[in-house]
Amino acid sequence: MSSLTRIRLGVKNIFNKIFFRAKSLKLGLLNKSLRHEFTKIKQEFEEHLQAINENTNEISANYEYICELESKLDKLSERVDQIQMYFTDSNIDVAKRNNFDVKRLNRMEQQVFLVIYTLEEEKGSITYEDIAKKLNISEQLAGNYVTSIIEKGVPILKRYFNSKPYLRLDPEFKTLQAKENILQLSLQEFGF
Repeated sequence: MSSLTRIRLGVKNIFNKIFFRAKSLKLGLLNKSLRHEFTKIKQEFEEHLQAINENTNEISANYEYICELESKLDKLSERVDQIQMYFTDSNIDVAKRNNFDVKRLNRMEQQVFLVIYTLEEEKGSITYEDIAKKLNISEQLAGNYVTSIIEKGVPILKRYFNSKPYLRLDPEFKTLQAKENILQLSLQEFGF
């Protein structure tokens, strides 16, 4: 081999070594850079996980607080109902109206009123379920009729025990209805 060829091969080997070293240096830097970026991403995920855990704990604490408030509201509702029943049962006048302005009831409302009127004599307070069974309608429909009757001026007293409404007619109105038939109802017409 000629010396020129050897020189060319030597130069070529030197360039190859320099090229491969540069290439391996670039790969090393790239590898280092990728590891750094993945470490940052992992750290961000850990921060998000920690935030999620903190939010979960806060939500859990809020839920427990809401349950506690609901329990206290239920107890308060029961106490208010007891106070209302005390005033109603002991005939204490609590802003009672002597003049009842009652609008005319339709036929179904009259039937619901008569069920309340008559069943109250037997049971005391009655429920939507009692009305529904007596008239063979749904409890929802019975509740809608009771609301309509109240909106037309008939004083029906509601009290709640365990979130279930119990109904009674205002005693003063009931007495006045018995004496003067304010609603112009006929018990015979409805089969009572």
